[in-house]
This record gives sequence, C-alpha cells and structure tokens, in this order.
Amino acid sequence: MKLQKLLLVGAGIGLLSFSSAGAESPAKVQTEDEVILHAWSWSLDTIASNMKKIAEAGYSYVQTSPVQRCFVGDGGGMALFSEPGDSVAGKWYYYYQPTDWKIGNYMLGDRDDFKAMCDSAYKYGVKVIVDVLPNHTAIDHTAVLPDLDNAVGGHENLFHANGFKPITQWQDRMECTTGQMGELPDVNTENPDFQYYYLQYVNDLINLGARGFRYDTAKHIGVHSDPKDPKVEEMGWRNNFWDIATGREAVKGLSLLMPDSLFIYGEVLQDRGVPEKEYAEYMDMTASSYGHVLREALEKGAFNEGLLDWYHETPDHLVTWVESHDTYCNAHESAGLSDEQIRAAWVFLAARQNGRPLFFSRPAGSTRQNYWGNNRIGARGNDEFFAPEVVAVNKFKKAMTGEAEHIFFSKNNAVAEVARGQRGAVLVNFSDKEQKFKMETTLPDNSYTDAVSGATFKVKNGFIEGKLPALGTAVVRVHCGRCKK
Repeated sequence: MKLQKLLLVGAGIGLLSFSSAGAESPAKVQTEDEVILHAWSWSLDTIASNMKKIAEAGYSYVQTSPVQRCFVGDGGGMALFSEPGDSVAGKWYYYYQPTDWKIGNYMLGDRDDFKAMCDSAYKYGVKVIVDVLPNHTAIDHTAVLPDLDNAVGGHENLFHANGFKPITQWQDRMECTTGQMGELPDVNTENPDFQYYYLQYVNDLINLGARGFRYDTAKHIGVHSDPKDPKVEEMGWRNNFWDIATGREAVKGLSLLMPDSLFIYGEVLQDRGVPEKEYAEYMDMTASSYGHVLREALEKGAFNEGLLDWYHETPDHLVTWVESHDTYCNAHESAGLSDEQIRAAWVFLAARQNGRPLFFSRPAGSTRQNYWGNNRIGARGNDEFFAPEVVAVNKFKKAMTGEAEHIFFSKNNAVAEVARGQRGAVLVNFSDKEQKFKMETTLPDNSYTDAVSGATFKVKNGFIEGKLPALGTAVVRVHCGRCKK
C-alpha cells in the first residue's frame, strides 16, 4: 500500500460523527464539495483577469459584489472607505444602493465587462454568483432612474406603505419585511410589475453566464406566513416574491431561466422569530451564528463544542464562513483577526462534510491596524485566497466527496481534527502556541506528511500524534487500494 501524504489538521480525544440528513432543500445543484471565493469589491475586469488563479486555487464559484445601477456617492470616488479630508473619496457600500435593476455601475464595470468575466469563468470551469438586492433602493430615493419608476407605474408604487418607516423592533415581522432598514427605503417586492422588471434583470445575468445568486437582506423579504404590507393587502397580492425569484411561479408570463441549474442562497441572518424553515424551502441560507462561534474559538485559542453544531436543521444547505464582508467592514467585528487565524479556521471549516464555505477576500495591503489597506474599489484583494494551506484544503474538500466526517479534539482543546472516513484528515492548532498532541483518528496506521510544511504525523492503533506550530495546519489524504471506504 503506497500512501501519498498531503495536508492534515488534528483534533483530540472523543469521536463525534455527523450525518448530512436534514429537511428537503430546493437546491438542485451539488453542494458538498464546492467552495466559494467572495471577490469583494473586485471589478469585473479584475475578476476576469484572475480567473485562472481562482480556478487553480480550487474554487468552484466566484461571487461578485452587486452589479446593478447604483447611487453615485462621494462624487464617484473609488475608495473602499474614506473619511473627511482623505485624498481619495468613496464608499464600498454605494453598490448596495440600487437606482435601477440593469447591469452595470461605475464601481465594478458595465454589461460588456460582466459578459467577459462570465466567458472567462466558463473557460476555467468556475461558476459565477452575483450578489443581488431587490429589497431596497438607494437612501436618496430621488436618484431612482426613470425606467424603474415607469415600469411600476410611478415612483410611489415602488415602495411598501411602510417603506419609509424605520424598523425599531427587529423581531416584528411586519416591520422587518416592510419597513426601512438603515435608511434604505423598502421596495414593494410583492408588486407584480416590480417582480416582472426585476426578473428581467436576473434573466439577463443568467443569459450572460451567471449561475447563482446571493440574496442580500433576504430575511427582509416576506414569506407566505408573514403579514402583508397594507398596499399588498389592498391590491390582493401575495407574499410570493420567493416563488418568482426561485422559478416556482411565473409573473406576467415571465419565468426564471434554468432554475434547476442555479445555486441560490439568501442572507437570512439567524435571529429570534425568523421563519427559517420557510426560507429553507426556497434556498440555502447563511450560517451567521456558526461564523460567530468559529471566531470565538480563534480568539480563545481553543476548540469548543459549539463548533460541532451548525445551528440549523439543514446543515447540508448552508453557506458558511469564517468572516463575511459585513463582519469585516461593519464595526470591524472580525477585522482584528490575523490572516493566520483566518487561514487556520478556514482549513477547519472547509474540511467539514456539510456547508458550502465562502472565503472572503480582504483588501490588498490590509493590516490589523489598517483594515482598508490600499483602499481601492476594483483592485484584487490580498493573496490570502491562494495561500498554500487554503488551496490544499479547497482541493481536499473536493477529493473527500461522500466521506463522512468525524471530529476529534486534543485533551486541552487546542487542536482539532476533521477526519473524512479513512481517506484523509485535516489538523488545526487554534492556539498561538506550539502544540504536541496525540488523539483519535479514523486514518489507517502509517506515517503522513503535510504537503505544505513537510511536517510528519504518525498514526498507530487509531491514534495520530505529532506537533503543530502556533495556528498551524496540516492536511493529509490517503491514496490506496486497501483502505475501507
């Protein structure tokens, strides 16, 4: 039996096994072995020119920032984030303020750029996810363009009756799904004229090559059990936006293109009162609570049992992350974590059987003192998305398709192992100190070598032992004919 040794990440005493059984999901596409690169604030041209590197790093999807028409803020400046007096103006979040649902904005590129990016993705076998946001318009709603107003029969028909009333009770579903969030006026997503106009935008993206969508603020768009906005009630409409957006229903004779070939997930941040089961009938969802627990483990330098729970009934239909653009940018909740910490946690997260992990691309030049780095919209992020251990675990996830996971942890909880059947495992040191360990594993007896660092690990009688540096990781795969599946 000849073994090829790759990258491994360790865990400890005590075996925990998990199945991927869960409620039925609408997702029609494979999820178990895929990872997503969030090319946050990269221009479409920048994404296209880096597609080969993205593919070689093992990503199945690349997610763009919003590409619809948007509010032109700070005089069209192209800084990620500027303060008064800065030499370059701009804010990254202006592309989250739609003025029309047509492809192209000044921040990321035009329709031709989008087509060229999708062509590049197709060439390298990468699929494109577009961040879409039908829930609201720009804060300055007077900037909405005439074509959008005309499509819904006038500006006043674009918004919910409660669309300019700020949300004060976030667990109140009427407020949450029809009210103004963060000064952003709430669109009447139940208006069939709006649904028809918006669906033309989505179908245009699909025609040009998009193969997935991330729905921003998804929990702010109602499901059937939610109360109806007064305008919706008056017109006899239904809370059926998600039926239209996922291809279950047509609107005015128009249907979503190729729904069975799309990956759709929603930003349904976990909170009290959110009807997660209903949202799960339509799409995959974000595992925001899990990301928080994972970051806590990094900060404490030790694995905790919260990391064994996905905090959702359908773990095989979640998008997971160590951090998101929101946790990095808004109040910098995760921005203080070092790149080394992010890499270590990513190795653990991506090695797991369930969830489709998303790697957030931090700004180029960013440090823990300067979160915005080179501070330019359109530029490629830093090099972390193709760090050797990140690439190794991305490819490990693909290779482990169908293998059940078993999680072990060391006696002091500093080291965690995700073993996938008898075919491979990853080891992660969550602490900032070197760790020697001996713990259970499902790997066959042998010696294994981490392909990135060259470190060796010995397995004997169901235990693996070795040493990992501070925040160190390793990934090993077994290639043999006699290993039990």
